[in-house]
Amino acid sequence: MKQSVPTRHRSGVAPTSQRLFASPLDFISEDHLRERQICAVIDDLAIATSPDRQAVLTVLRFLNEELNVHQRDEAEDLFPLLVLRCSEEESIERTINRIRADQVGAIRLLPQVRVTLADYLDTGADLTAEDRTTLTEFAGHMRSHLVAAHAILLPIARSRLTRADLRMLSEHMRLRRGLPPIQEMTNAE
Repeated sequence: MKQSVPTRHRSGVAPTSQRLFASPLDFISEDHLRERQICAVIDDLAIATSPDRQAVLTVLRFLNEELNVHQRDEAEDLFPLLVLRCSEEESIERTINRIRADQVGAIRLLPQVRVTLADYLDTGADLTAEDRTTLTEFAGHMRSHLVAAHAILLPIARSRLTRADLRMLSEHMRLRRGLPPIQEMTNAE
């Protein structure tokens, strides 16, 4: 089932709207916009003489509350559905493996990024050169993942996933965030 490309609903500054769960690929697309925004904030923090405390809090909230569920949306549902729906000739698994490698690179750095940002909030001490390098590398891995996921996987998903796939994806995304499933109405309602 082919769907239109989503229009931008917001700037990426706030978490993705739960209203988009009805269209899970649009939700993922908006999550990618959110991630790109966070990467830009991380890049700014890495070069700032005195990092903005609110920006640090925004990044920490994203890392602690949003990143893991977004990665699980992809790894546990989107990637397996794409493997199921694509032919071997499309080599979708090669693209997925590239994305997973970038996710692993980011996850490897995630604990240090959290510590660096939390320490800054606690002490206000300047970021070290090593801290700045870690932030830049982390944002680089995230950005690389986004390019492939957004530019390659989402267009393929829009053309290959069935309505049933999208309903299941939406339901799993809601449950992953502790939200109840959407109750479908019968035709008589």
